[in-house]
This record gives sequence, structure tokens and C-alpha cells, in this order.
Amino acid sequence: MTNDNPMLKLEYIKHDNLFKRLDFRTKLVMIVIITLIAFIWDSPITGGILALSVGSACLLAGIRLEYLRLVLKVMLPFYVFLLITMGFFNVDQVKTLINRNTLTPIFSIPQTYWWIGGASINQEGIIYALNIIVKTLTMILVIPLAIFTTDINQMVVSMARLKIPYKIIFIFSSTLRFLPLFLGEIETIIEAQKLRGLAIEKMGLISRSKIYSSVAVTLIINAMVKSRKLSIIMQSKAFSGSSNRTYLHKSLLTKADYITIILLIILLIIVLILYFKLGVGKFAWLIYS
Repeated sequence: MTNDNPMLKLEYIKHDNLFKRLDFRTKLVMIVIITLIAFIWDSPITGGILALSVGSACLLAGIRLEYLRLVLKVMLPFYVFLLITMGFFNVDQVKTLINRNTLTPIFSIPQTYWWIGGASINQEGIIYALNIIVKTLTMILVIPLAIFTTDINQMVVSMARLKIPYKIIFIFSSTLRFLPLFLGEIETIIEAQKLRGLAIEKMGLISRSKIYSSVAVTLIINAMVKSRKLSIIMQSKAFSGSSNRTYLHKSLLTKADYITIILLIILLIIVLILYFKLGVGKFAWLIYS
């Protein structure tokens, strides 16, 4: 694919780097452990450090900065919604987390306003929202860090070595193979409509929604046609979904894989000890201590 749209760059990163050399099983361990750590930590400080580390690792692995910007752009409305709702309404939970009966108001809505009059946005709710934001960013970024640096064929073999049913593996690999095609079709349909004189970027929200709904209909029809063709091809090749088959590609755990897995496990143990013994990573850590 030659399109510069970062959404269409769901491709294997070809240049050599540390993450590319690791086996996909090691990367699955990395996803699980980093996700666990993100769930364990309640502090936006430690969570922010983790999200920043994962984001930096994505850049070092060769994931384009445009893709990271796109992720932030897509998630921005959700994050703004989180800041507002948590700041106004998440009162009892943050009181429990900081073990206080009062919160720090940032500003209050005048009593004259109907229904929402007197409501106030509090500092603790905003901090809790920031904690959720960095959690989700970490979990969103760690997945492409593993998938974009691994060839699909190597993923299939690695997952088969983990005794995952081959039908599940096939669905997973097919999704990764067809997703760039579907994204390319979206881009082609939109470009075709622009060539017909539709200035989508100048349309209002309602008009733009109508255009994108027509794109969705066309895309669903194309997806159904492709899935039908794939089903016929699989039947003609007597696909059974059995894992008892030969594989062209190999999946071997190297010394670097074992070292990485051990370091990740040690990191998780250290995080657990610091969290439960010293409170490092708890919501009130370094903020209300």
C-alpha cells in the first residue's frame, strides 16, 4: 500500500529492531503484563510514565508518529467526556480513594441554572479521569507494538505453539490480512465521492453522517462478497481447522525472548511489591500523601 494515510498503515514493520526480533509469544506476555500493570496502578503519575514508555517504545519500533497522533485524535472526544463526567459526578469513589470527606472544587455552576445548578467539578475527579486516560492509552498502544512488528505468518505459528485452536488463529490472521483492504476500500469510496464534487470536509455533521452511512453500506456489501468468496475457496481446499498440519514458517524462542520474559515477570513482581507494601502507584501516591 502506498497511501500515506496512517490509518492504512496496518502493515508489518520491515526494518530490523529489537521488537521485530522477539517471538510473538514473548510479545503476548508483554501485552498481558503491561495491561496488568496498567490496571493495578491507580496513580496518573505512574500510569503516565507507563503510557509514555509504551509510546516511546512504539516510536523506537518504527510505528509512525502519524499513527499515534491519529489514536489521540480519535480518542480525544472520549477523553474530554471522561474529564467532564468524572470531574462532576465521580465523588464517592475518589473520596474513598483519598480517604477524605471533602473534595477540592475547581469551579461551580451557578444555582440559577436548571437541573445542573450547584454542581461543581472537583480536582480529584479530574485526576481520576487522567488515570483512566493513561490506562486506556497504554492498552491501546501496546497492541500495535506487538502486532505491527510481527509478520502474520509468524503470529500464526506462535499461536499454534500455544495450543490455541487453529480456527481461532485463522479468524485472527484473516482479520489482520483483510483489515488494510477494507480501510483501503473506505479511502477509495470517499475519494470517488470527492471526485464527483462532494466536499465532505465542508459539510455539516448531519450531512457528513449521511455520507459515511452510505460508505458503511457499500463496505458491508463488499465485505459480504469477499467473505463468500473466501468461504468457497476454503471449502474447495477442504479446510478443516485442524491444528495437526505442517507450517512453512518457524517460531523459536531465543535467548533474547527468555531474557525479556524474565524481565517482564520481575517487573510485575516489583510493581506488586511496591504497590501493596509502599503504596507506589496508588491513587493518592505523591498527590495526597
